[in-house]
Amino acid sequence: QVQLVESGGGLVQPGGSLRLSCTASGSLYSYNFVAWYRQISGKQRQRVALITRDGLITVGEIVKGRFTISRDSARNTVYLQMDSLKPEDTAVYYCNSNPPAPWGQGTQVTVSS
Repeated sequence: QVQLVESGGGLVQPGGSLRLSCTASGSLYSYNFVAWYRQISGKQRQRVALITRDGLITVGEIVKGRFTISRDSARNTVYLQMDSLKPEDTAVYYCNSNPPAPWGQGTQVTVSS
């Protein structure tokens, strides 16, 4: 079964940066896309950024200009580089794919001074 494992979260001050990793159990080319999502406490999960098998990228308006999605196919890993972090970016970040995989535990990102 396909598995995706998130890592790289933590506590960071406002204005800081973090890089999240999403490592797949198989080749990234077996997915139509891999995407990053986040769930802010008390709110619905929302998609943040997406990268297709062909390398096309979509980034949500709320994070555009601050977050970047990329991949390392040799490592079966998709990254989310998060810069200029704000307290409102605090959330649990997940990755998933199409075809979908079971949701993992996610990685907590907390932006606070």
